Amino acid sequence: MSPPNVLVLMSDEHNPRFLQHRPAGEPVTTPQLSEIAEQGVDFQNAYCPYPICAPSRKCMLTGQTALDCGAAGNNIVYGPDEETLVARIRDAGFETCLVGKMHFNGQRQFNGYQHRPYGDLTGHGIQQPSHQPDPIHYDDLDVQPRRQAIERGTRIPSAGVTQIPESLLQEQVVARESIAWLREHRAATDDPWLLTASFSRPHFPLTAPRRHIERYWDLAADEPTDRLTESAIPPDAAVDHAWVRAQQARYDQFGDDELAKARACYFACVDFLDEVIGEFLATLAAEGFLENTIVVYVSDHGDMAGEHGLWWKGTFHEGSAGIPMHVQLPEHRNGTLEPATIHTPVSLIDLFPTLCGQLGVPTPDSIDGVDLSEAIETGEEPDRDPVICDNLGTYRMVRDEKYKYVQFSDHPELLFDLEADPEESQNLATDATGPTAAALERLRPIVDEALDPSRIEAEREAANEAAERHALGIPPGTGNAYVMPDGRLVDAGTPLYKPDVLADAPSRVFADWPTGRDDGDPAQ
Repeated sequence: MSPPNVLVLMSDEHNPRFLQHRPAGEPVTTPQLSEIAEQGVDFQNAYCPYPICAPSRKCMLTGQTALDCGAAGNNIVYGPDEETLVARIRDAGFETCLVGKMHFNGQRQFNGYQHRPYGDLTGHGIQQPSHQPDPIHYDDLDVQPRRQAIERGTRIPSAGVTQIPESLLQEQVVARESIAWLREHRAATDDPWLLTASFSRPHFPLTAPRRHIERYWDLAADEPTDRLTESAIPPDAAVDHAWVRAQQARYDQFGDDELAKARACYFACVDFLDEVIGEFLATLAAEGFLENTIVVYVSDHGDMAGEHGLWWKGTFHEGSAGIPMHVQLPEHRNGTLEPATIHTPVSLIDLFPTLCGQLGVPTPDSIDGVDLSEAIETGEEPDRDPVICDNLGTYRMVRDEKYKYVQFSDHPELLFDLEADPEESQNLATDATGPTAAALERLRPIVDEALDPSRIEAEREAANEAAERHALGIPPGTGNAYVMPDGRLVDAGTPLYKPDVLADAPSRVFADWPTGRDDGDPAQ
């Protein structure tokens, strides 16, 4: 029998509590993502290796911690000698394709993928992110077209109904281009394939089609609906810690109503992502693409979405450092294997050796991740060392079965008993005795290397030098691009951000423009 294909569904900034099947989860509508988990293996304590986009993705693709792969910030590039998961599988005879975003910086835009028909191919990474600015403020496009609803101060006020036609939203383009690639691949060869369909949402901008927004926010009344919940972990439940208070202070400028609407829109972004993935998988199933395919769903990191009075990523909290991680084998779908829930803490870097293990592909000795393929097949808890999550130069977080330990470069350490205190409210490090003192003694040594100032500075200098040396010398465009059939790289956002406008007010040119429909004409 031929080896299974691999479909990796990847999102950006998905808090693992925002899944309808999760215990004590938020009341989002995620039937498709929850079905992958409930009919496969759900790793309920999965963590990212770095709660920021580009470093976390590099760690995933190299199977290494941030220190070991040089993931020192969002400007990192990949070196020619760095072996990725995709390259290893490609060399085993698989055809490989990435559709969507991966935050590759610089000249190396494939890193093992043989095909990239659409995505963030401009090589400008965080300076020109692939997230579509939305809403579109045309007066500012010539000044800074890429940052609307991306800059920190604009994200929350910009939450609302998308201004982008739905067929042009990244999620829809990723799904459509992925289907097209699979059909073309099947027409040309019988080789097995690995496809990464990488979506932007629920990462900000916090915009979605109206039907999803209105599920949680009454647009006419400008108030929340009964479906929207307040955070289960309010600001006053946050641990009393100087670093956490400093992060909370960033959001003092926003009113309660603004924050509530932003939270509603985060719910809506999760729902929209699930809807797109559901339609995508239904098409693949109907056309036979899933019969012998491993399906994986992961995110690069989470989003606080108001928990602890915090937003976005970058923190050690469960909402930011935790991720959804679901693996579904063909045997799960045909009933040969029973679904399972794994509670042992695992990491996104485990994906490299795990997929290699499932495919019978050897892994390099440099891997830090752990092969979880046996746990996936048996449903038994794996044997794994504590999981590491870094924010280099700021903190390192270590999670074992019961405890989460966080050591900072310039703030007091934290220790949480996540079984007794899943809200991370009580710092046990200040008065540790017995088991908590033993936990500190066990976990502290794992942290030391990650907070060595000289090493961190050296890593950052090396990353900055490499980014300058390997810069991609093309215009940044609007963040996403198509690789055309003739090989040209063409900006994908031109119709949105640099449009060829045929009429500013269609009601003035169409004799039968529907009465009462707003078309932007100030005279109406």
